[in-house]
Amino acid sequence: MSSSTHRRQFLKTAAIAAACAPAIITAKRSAAQDVIGSGEYQYRCEHMFPQLPAPFTWQITHNVAVDPDNRLYVIHEGDSKLADHPSIFVFDSEGTFIRAFGQQFQGGGHGLEIRVEDGTPFLYVSGYQQVKSIAKMTLEGELIWQSYAPMASGVYAKGEASNPARIWGRDRFMPTNFAFTPDGGFLVADGYGAFYVHRYDANGKWVSCFGGEGDGKGKFNTPHGIWIDSRDGGDEAIVVADRANNALQFFTMDGQYQKTVPGFGLPANIDTNGQLMLVPELVARVSLLDRHHNTVATIGDDRERVLADKEKSKGFTIRTDESRWEQGKFVHPHDACFDRDDNIYVAEWVSTGRVSKLTRV
Repeated sequence: MSSSTHRRQFLKTAAIAAACAPAIITAKRSAAQDVIGSGEYQYRCEHMFPQLPAPFTWQITHNVAVDPDNRLYVIHEGDSKLADHPSIFVFDSEGTFIRAFGQQFQGGGHGLEIRVEDGTPFLYVSGYQQVKSIAKMTLEGELIWQSYAPMASGVYAKGEASNPARIWGRDRFMPTNFAFTPDGGFLVADGYGAFYVHRYDANGKWVSCFGGEGDGKGKFNTPHGIWIDSRDGGDEAIVVADRANNALQFFTMDGQYQKTVPGFGLPANIDTNGQLMLVPELVARVSLLDRHHNTVATIGDDRERVLADKEKSKGFTIRTDESRWEQGKFVHPHDACFDRDDNIYVAEWVSTGRVSKLTRV
Protein backbone atom coordinates (compact mmCIF):
# COMPACT_ATOMS: atom_id res chain seq x y z
CA MET A 1 0.00 0.00 0.00
CA SER A 2 1.40 3.46 -0.95
CA SER A 3 2.12 6.23 1.55
CA SER A 4 -0.58 8.41 -0.05
CA THR A 5 -3.13 5.64 0.45
CA HIS A 6 -2.06 5.33 4.10
CA ARG A 7 -2.55 9.06 4.53
CA ARG A 8 -6.00 9.09 2.89
CA GLN A 9 -7.08 6.23 5.15
CA PHE A 10 -5.68 7.98 8.23
CA LEU A 11 -7.47 11.26 7.39
CA LYS A 12 -10.72 9.40 6.76
CA THR A 13 -10.43 7.59 10.10
CA ALA A 14 -9.56 10.81 11.92
CA ALA A 15 -12.53 12.65 10.39
CA ILE A 16 -14.90 9.88 11.46
CA ALA A 17 -13.46 9.89 14.98
CA ALA A 18 -13.85 13.67 15.25
CA ALA A 19 -17.44 13.52 14.05
CA CYS A 20 -18.25 10.81 16.58
CA ALA A 21 -16.49 12.45 19.56
CA PRO A 22 -19.67 13.87 21.20
CA ALA A 23 -21.35 10.48 20.88
CA ILE A 24 -18.38 8.77 22.52
CA ILE A 25 -18.50 11.18 25.45
CA THR A 26 -22.25 10.61 25.77
CA ALA A 27 -21.74 6.85 25.67
CA LYS A 28 -19.23 7.03 28.52
CA ARG A 29 -21.61 9.12 30.57
CA SER A 30 -24.43 6.67 29.88
CA ALA A 31 -22.25 3.72 30.85
CA ALA A 32 -21.46 5.39 34.17
CA GLN A 33 -25.16 5.84 34.82
CA ASP A 34 -25.65 2.11 34.26
CA VAL A 35 -23.34 1.20 37.17
CA ILE A 36 -25.25 -0.27 40.11
CA GLY A 37 -24.22 -1.58 43.52
CA SER A 38 -22.04 0.18 46.07
CA GLY A 39 -18.53 0.29 47.52
CA GLU A 40 -16.33 -2.48 46.20
CA TYR A 41 -19.36 -4.29 44.75
CA GLN A 42 -20.21 -2.20 41.72
CA TYR A 43 -21.32 -3.56 38.35
CA ARG A 44 -22.24 -2.24 34.94
CA CYS A 45 -25.76 -3.49 34.29
CA GLU A 46 -26.78 -4.69 30.82
CA HIS A 47 -30.39 -5.83 30.74
CA MET A 48 -31.58 -8.02 27.87
CA PHE A 49 -27.94 -9.06 27.46
CA PRO A 50 -28.27 -12.15 25.21
CA GLN A 51 -30.75 -11.80 22.37
CA LEU A 52 -32.36 -14.79 20.66
CA PRO A 53 -32.27 -14.95 16.87
CA ALA A 54 -35.47 -15.59 14.93
CA PRO A 55 -37.49 -17.76 15.06
CA PHE A 56 -36.79 -18.30 18.79
CA THR A 57 -38.45 -16.32 21.60
CA TRP A 58 -37.99 -16.18 25.37
CA GLN A 59 -40.82 -17.80 27.33
CA ILE A 60 -40.14 -17.01 31.02
CA THR A 61 -36.42 -17.27 31.71
CA HIS A 62 -35.60 -19.48 34.67
CA ASN A 63 -31.95 -20.45 35.22
CA VAL A 64 -28.43 -19.64 34.06
CA ALA A 65 -25.07 -21.45 34.18
CA VAL A 66 -21.56 -20.90 32.81
CA ASP A 67 -19.23 -23.55 31.37
CA PRO A 68 -15.40 -23.71 31.66
CA ASP A 69 -15.08 -21.68 28.44
CA ASN A 70 -17.20 -18.88 29.95
CA ARG A 71 -20.15 -19.62 27.70
CA LEU A 72 -23.59 -18.83 29.09
CA TYR A 73 -26.41 -21.40 29.20
CA VAL A 74 -29.99 -20.25 29.74
CA ILE A 75 -33.10 -22.35 30.28
CA HIS A 76 -36.60 -20.98 29.98
CA GLU A 77 -39.83 -22.63 30.99
CA GLY A 78 -41.20 -22.57 27.48
CA ASP A 79 -44.67 -23.25 26.15
CA SER A 80 -45.67 -26.91 26.00
CA LYS A 81 -47.79 -26.11 22.92
CA LEU A 82 -44.57 -25.15 21.08
CA ALA A 83 -43.09 -28.63 21.29
CA ASP A 84 -40.46 -28.04 18.59
CA HIS A 85 -39.07 -24.92 20.25
CA PRO A 86 -35.85 -25.48 22.25
CA SER A 87 -35.73 -24.67 25.95
CA ILE A 88 -31.93 -24.31 26.40
CA PHE A 89 -29.83 -21.64 24.68
CA VAL A 90 -26.07 -21.11 24.59
CA PHE A 91 -24.22 -17.80 24.14
CA ASP A 92 -20.62 -16.65 24.25
CA SER A 93 -19.44 -14.10 26.84
CA GLU A 94 -20.33 -11.26 24.44
CA GLY A 95 -23.92 -12.45 24.18
CA THR A 96 -23.61 -13.97 20.71
CA PHE A 97 -25.95 -16.92 20.12
CA ILE A 98 -24.20 -20.28 19.60
CA ARG A 99 -26.81 -23.06 19.66
CA ALA A 100 -30.12 -24.25 21.12
CA PHE A 101 -31.53 -27.62 22.17
CA GLY A 102 -33.65 -29.26 24.88
CA GLN A 103 -37.08 -29.44 23.24
CA GLN A 104 -38.01 -32.24 25.66
CA PHE A 105 -38.12 -29.74 28.54
CA GLN A 106 -40.41 -27.28 26.76
CA GLY A 107 -43.27 -26.25 29.03
CA GLY A 108 -41.41 -27.28 32.18
CA GLY A 109 -37.80 -26.15 31.83
CA HIS A 110 -36.46 -25.01 35.18
CA GLY A 111 -32.99 -25.69 36.61
CA LEU A 112 -29.60 -26.26 35.06
CA GLU A 113 -26.04 -26.52 36.36
CA ILE A 114 -22.71 -27.55 34.85
CA ARG A 115 -20.16 -29.90 36.43
CA VAL A 116 -16.79 -31.03 35.10
CA GLU A 117 -16.29 -34.77 35.50
CA ASP A 118 -12.87 -36.27 34.68
CA GLY A 119 -12.10 -33.24 32.57
CA THR A 120 -15.40 -33.22 30.66
CA PRO A 121 -18.19 -30.74 31.49
CA PHE A 122 -21.80 -31.96 31.62
CA LEU A 123 -25.13 -30.20 31.89
CA TYR A 124 -27.66 -31.22 34.56
CA VAL A 125 -31.24 -30.17 33.81
CA SER A 126 -34.45 -30.29 35.82
CA GLY A 127 -38.02 -29.94 34.61
CA TYR A 128 -41.26 -29.40 36.48
CA GLN A 129 -44.92 -29.08 35.35
CA GLN A 130 -45.60 -32.07 33.04
CA VAL A 131 -41.87 -32.82 32.54
CA LYS A 132 -41.18 -33.89 36.13
CA SER A 133 -37.69 -35.22 35.56
CA ILE A 134 -33.96 -34.64 35.89
CA ALA A 135 -31.40 -35.28 33.17
CA LYS A 136 -27.70 -35.30 32.38
CA MET A 137 -26.60 -34.03 28.97
CA THR A 138 -23.52 -33.09 27.03
CA LEU A 139 -22.98 -29.39 26.41
CA GLU A 140 -24.14 -29.98 22.83
CA GLY A 141 -27.49 -31.35 24.02
CA GLU A 142 -26.98 -35.10 23.72
CA LEU A 143 -28.98 -36.93 26.39
CA ILE A 144 -26.93 -39.23 28.64
CA TRP A 145 -29.69 -40.20 31.04
CA GLN A 146 -33.07 -38.98 32.23
CA SER A 147 -34.70 -39.92 35.52
CA TYR A 148 -38.17 -39.41 36.96
CA ALA A 149 -39.63 -39.31 40.48
CA PRO A 150 -37.56 -41.39 42.95
CA MET A 151 -40.33 -43.76 44.01
CA ALA A 152 -37.95 -45.55 46.41
CA SER A 153 -38.20 -42.49 48.67
CA GLY A 154 -41.79 -43.40 49.52
CA VAL A 155 -43.05 -39.82 49.30
CA TYR A 156 -44.69 -39.79 45.85
CA ALA A 157 -48.10 -40.74 44.51
CA LYS A 158 -48.52 -43.96 42.57
CA GLY A 159 -47.60 -43.49 38.92
CA GLU A 160 -45.71 -40.25 39.46
CA ALA A 161 -42.60 -41.67 37.75
CA SER A 162 -44.27 -43.81 35.10
CA ASN A 163 -46.99 -41.35 34.11
CA PRO A 164 -45.90 -37.77 34.87
CA ALA A 165 -48.64 -35.17 34.42
CA ARG A 166 -49.18 -31.50 35.24
CA ILE A 167 -50.52 -32.21 38.73
CA TRP A 168 -49.24 -30.29 41.74
CA GLY A 169 -49.12 -31.39 45.38
CA ARG A 170 -46.89 -32.52 48.23
CA ASP A 171 -46.93 -36.05 46.82
CA ARG A 172 -45.68 -34.89 43.40
CA PHE A 173 -42.17 -34.54 41.92
CA MET A 174 -41.37 -31.01 40.76
CA PRO A 175 -37.54 -30.74 40.82
CA THR A 176 -36.10 -27.24 40.67
CA ASN A 177 -32.29 -27.17 41.16
CA PHE A 178 -29.07 -29.14 41.72
CA ALA A 179 -26.01 -29.11 43.97
CA PHE A 180 -22.93 -31.27 43.43
CA THR A 181 -21.34 -33.25 46.26
CA PRO A 182 -17.59 -33.96 46.58
CA ASP A 183 -18.07 -37.74 46.17
CA GLY A 184 -19.29 -37.28 42.59
CA GLY A 185 -22.96 -37.46 43.50
CA PHE A 186 -25.51 -34.68 43.55
CA LEU A 187 -28.51 -33.27 45.38
CA VAL A 188 -31.86 -32.33 43.88
CA ALA A 189 -34.27 -29.86 45.47
CA ASP A 190 -37.90 -30.84 44.90
CA GLY A 191 -38.90 -27.22 45.27
CA TYR A 192 -42.46 -27.32 43.96
CA GLY A 193 -43.38 -30.89 44.82
CA ALA A 194 -42.83 -32.84 48.03
CA PHE A 195 -40.37 -30.23 49.46
CA TYR A 196 -37.64 -32.84 49.98
CA VAL A 197 -33.95 -32.71 49.11
CA HIS A 198 -32.91 -35.92 47.35
CA ARG A 199 -29.39 -37.36 47.30
CA TYR A 200 -28.12 -39.30 44.26
CA ASP A 201 -24.85 -41.13 43.66
CA ALA A 202 -22.43 -40.46 40.80
CA ASN A 203 -24.40 -42.78 38.51
CA GLY A 204 -27.67 -40.96 39.06
CA LYS A 205 -29.09 -43.58 41.45
CA TRP A 206 -31.28 -42.31 44.30
CA VAL A 207 -29.71 -42.78 47.76
CA SER A 208 -31.71 -40.90 50.40
CA CYS A 209 -33.62 -37.72 51.19
CA PHE A 210 -34.24 -35.20 53.96
CA GLY A 211 -36.61 -32.32 54.64
CA GLY A 212 -40.30 -32.27 53.82
CA GLU A 213 -42.94 -29.62 54.41
CA GLY A 214 -42.63 -27.31 57.40
CA ASP A 215 -41.76 -23.89 58.82
CA GLY A 216 -38.00 -24.32 59.13
CA LYS A 217 -35.24 -26.02 61.13
CA GLY A 218 -34.89 -28.82 58.63
CA LYS A 219 -38.36 -28.53 57.11
CA PHE A 220 -39.17 -26.43 54.07
CA ASN A 221 -41.74 -24.27 52.37
CA THR A 222 -40.62 -24.31 48.73
CA PRO A 223 -36.96 -25.43 48.87
CA HIS A 224 -36.39 -23.84 45.49
CA GLY A 225 -32.57 -23.55 45.34
CA ILE A 226 -29.65 -25.59 46.66
CA TRP A 227 -25.87 -25.28 46.71
CA ILE A 228 -22.72 -26.50 48.48
CA ASP A 229 -20.89 -23.70 50.30
CA SER A 230 -17.26 -24.81 50.09
CA ARG A 231 -15.56 -21.44 50.38
CA ASP A 232 -12.41 -21.13 52.49
CA GLY A 233 -12.93 -20.15 56.11
CA GLY A 234 -15.48 -22.72 57.20
CA ASP A 235 -16.74 -26.28 56.90
CA GLU A 236 -18.54 -27.37 53.76
CA ALA A 237 -22.30 -27.06 54.11
CA ILE A 238 -25.45 -27.72 52.10
CA VAL A 239 -27.40 -24.49 51.63
CA VAL A 240 -31.11 -24.53 50.76
CA ALA A 241 -32.96 -21.45 49.53
CA ASP A 242 -36.16 -22.03 51.51
CA ARG A 243 -38.11 -19.58 49.41
CA ALA A 244 -41.52 -19.18 51.01
CA ASN A 245 -39.92 -19.19 54.48
CA ASN A 246 -37.81 -16.23 53.27
CA ALA A 247 -34.61 -17.83 54.56
CA LEU A 248 -31.50 -19.83 53.81
CA GLN A 249 -31.15 -23.09 55.74
CA PHE A 250 -27.74 -24.70 56.31
CA PHE A 251 -27.01 -28.41 56.78
CA THR A 252 -23.99 -30.63 57.32
CA MET A 253 -22.93 -32.64 54.31
CA ASP A 254 -24.90 -35.63 55.63
CA GLY A 255 -28.08 -33.55 55.87
CA GLN A 256 -28.17 -32.56 59.54
CA TYR A 257 -29.74 -29.16 60.20
CA GLN A 258 -27.30 -26.47 61.37
CA LYS A 259 -28.78 -22.98 61.21
CA THR A 260 -31.15 -20.58 59.49
CA VAL A 261 -30.27 -17.18 58.02
CA PRO A 262 -33.51 -15.15 57.68
CA GLY A 263 -34.30 -11.78 56.15
CA PHE A 264 -34.60 -12.53 52.42
CA GLY A 265 -37.44 -11.82 50.01
CA LEU A 266 -38.27 -15.22 48.50
CA PRO A 267 -34.66 -16.41 47.95
CA ALA A 268 -34.66 -18.46 44.78
CA ASN A 269 -31.19 -20.01 44.39
CA ILE A 270 -27.52 -19.79 45.40
CA ASP A 271 -24.09 -19.60 43.78
CA THR A 272 -20.61 -18.92 45.17
CA ASN A 273 -17.23 -17.80 43.95
CA GLY A 274 -14.07 -17.72 46.04
CA GLN A 275 -15.33 -15.11 48.49
CA LEU A 276 -19.00 -14.34 47.93
CA MET A 277 -22.34 -16.08 48.06
CA LEU A 278 -24.85 -14.89 45.46
CA VAL A 279 -28.57 -15.01 46.33
CA PRO A 280 -31.17 -13.92 43.77
CA GLU A 281 -34.38 -12.94 45.55
CA LEU A 282 -37.66 -13.19 43.70
CA VAL A 283 -38.77 -9.99 45.40
CA ALA A 284 -36.74 -7.62 43.27
CA ARG A 285 -33.11 -7.73 44.36
CA VAL A 286 -29.87 -9.72 44.36
CA SER A 287 -27.83 -10.09 47.55
CA LEU A 288 -24.15 -10.82 48.13
CA LEU A 289 -23.08 -12.57 51.36
CA ASP A 290 -19.67 -13.00 52.96
CA ARG A 291 -18.26 -16.29 54.31
CA HIS A 292 -20.15 -15.80 57.57
CA HIS A 293 -23.39 -15.35 55.62
CA ASN A 294 -23.73 -11.65 56.37
CA THR A 295 -25.15 -9.52 53.56
CA VAL A 296 -22.43 -7.20 52.26
CA ALA A 297 -24.30 -5.73 49.28
CA THR A 298 -27.75 -5.64 47.66
CA ILE A 299 -27.97 -4.98 43.95
CA GLY A 300 -30.81 -3.68 41.77
CA ASP A 301 -33.24 -3.34 44.68
CA ASP A 302 -36.77 -2.46 43.53
CA ARG A 303 -38.68 -4.16 46.33
CA GLU A 304 -40.72 -1.12 47.37
CA ARG A 305 -42.23 -0.60 43.94
CA VAL A 306 -42.80 -4.29 43.21
CA LEU A 307 -44.42 -4.95 46.59
CA ALA A 308 -46.60 -1.83 46.26
CA ASP A 309 -47.75 -3.13 42.88
CA LYS A 310 -48.51 -6.54 44.41
CA GLU A 311 -50.60 -4.91 47.16
CA LYS A 312 -52.49 -2.75 44.70
CA SER A 313 -53.10 -5.34 42.00
CA LYS A 314 -53.26 -8.42 44.24
CA GLY A 315 -50.63 -9.95 41.99
CA PHE A 316 -47.36 -9.27 40.22
CA THR A 317 -48.33 -7.15 37.19
CA ILE A 318 -45.00 -5.41 36.54
CA ARG A 319 -43.55 -8.72 35.31
CA THR A 320 -46.02 -8.71 32.39
CA ASP A 321 -45.35 -5.12 31.25
CA GLU A 322 -41.85 -4.46 29.92
CA SER A 323 -42.54 -0.71 29.73
CA ARG A 324 -42.55 -0.63 33.54
CA TRP A 325 -39.14 -2.25 33.97
CA GLU A 326 -36.51 0.24 35.12
CA GLN A 327 -32.84 0.40 34.18
CA GLY A 328 -30.59 -0.95 36.92
CA LYS A 329 -33.53 -2.44 38.82
CA PHE A 330 -34.68 -6.05 39.02
CA VAL A 331 -38.26 -7.28 38.90
CA HIS A 332 -38.09 -10.96 39.86
CA PRO A 333 -34.59 -12.53 39.98
CA HIS A 334 -35.14 -16.28 39.71
CA ASP A 335 -31.53 -17.41 39.33
CA ALA A 336 -28.06 -15.88 39.18
CA CYS A 337 -24.53 -17.15 38.73
CA PHE A 338 -20.94 -15.94 38.55
CA ASP A 339 -18.94 -16.28 35.35
CA ARG A 340 -15.21 -17.08 35.20
CA ASP A 341 -14.35 -13.37 35.62
CA ASP A 342 -16.69 -12.89 38.62
CA ASN A 343 -19.24 -11.04 36.55
CA ILE A 344 -22.84 -11.99 37.31
CA TYR A 345 -25.72 -13.20 35.13
CA VAL A 346 -29.29 -12.81 36.42
CA ALA A 347 -32.33 -14.59 34.95
CA GLU A 348 -35.73 -13.17 35.86
CA TRP A 349 -39.18 -14.67 36.17
CA VAL A 350 -40.87 -12.25 33.80
CA SER A 351 -43.37 -13.11 31.10
CA THR A 352 -41.19 -12.29 28.09
CA GLY A 353 -37.93 -13.34 29.75
CA ARG A 354 -34.90 -11.28 30.71
CA VAL A 355 -31.25 -12.12 31.35
CA SER A 356 -28.98 -9.32 32.61
CA LYS A 357 -25.20 -9.22 32.76
CA LEU A 358 -23.53 -7.42 35.66
CA THR A 359 -19.91 -6.68 34.76
CA ARG A 360 -17.61 -5.92 37.70
CA VAL A 361 -16.14 -2.40 37.61
